[in-house]
Amino acid sequence: MGVPFEALIPYGVMGVMFAIAGAAMGKLKHMQSGGKRPRRNLDAWDRQMMNRDRRLTGYLRGQSDDAMAPAGFELNNPWRMEKGIGGING
Repeated sequence: MGVPFEALIPYGVMGVMFAIAGAAMGKLKHMQSGGKRPRRNLDAWDRQMMNRDRRLTGYLRGQSDDAMAPAGFELNNPWRMEKGIGGING
């Protein structure tokens, strides 16, 4: 006695939906990475360099071969000054 194929239709629909969702998530990650493969297992150095590239080019994965930084980059410092004891430094 066979299984009626109508009982398998919901499983097929769920499988197709999972495939569509997976493909959409992959495409979104690809677009967020500027058309490059998404980075995995990032350490502190990679995050620091990606942050610098974002400040230089405006894109997280963008890179520039220009030897001179753009105007205003000298003021675009990720480090913040602390107040100091008693507000001496600011």
